[in-house]
Amino acid sequence: MKDIRTKRVYDPVEPEDGFRVLVDRLWPRGLTKAQVRAELWLKDIAPGTTLRKWFGHDRSKWDEFRRRYIEELTGAPEAVEILLDKAKTGRVTLLYAARDTECNHAVVLREYLSGRSGIGEGSPGSP
Repeated sequence: MKDIRTKRVYDPVEPEDGFRVLVDRLWPRGLTKAQVRAELWLKDIAPGTTLRKWFGHDRSKWDEFRRRYIEELTGAPEAVEILLDKAKTGRVTLLYAARDTECNHAVVLREYLSGRSGIGEGSPGSP
């Protein structure tokens, strides 16, 4: 079974990453395209600017952020299908810049994609 993983974009690139997709709306600070080494930048799948700014990585807003972001994802079927198609052929690693490895949009996105596809989930940051 193929899987979907999450990883900070600042962590070292590893062969086990598989297909690397940057899922942030904004380019990660201080990194070049060569350093990121993403096969795809799918910024349209990231939370909208209003939701991103409202959340501000405030853990007290986590449950409501998850709910609102899932609503946004249901309205982005093309971007979701791109990731689901890639996951059918091999491992996909969702790259994000947030410092918090447990409460960020890539975690929600991985759960959403896994629930839609029956694809197994990898642990955050695990090879």
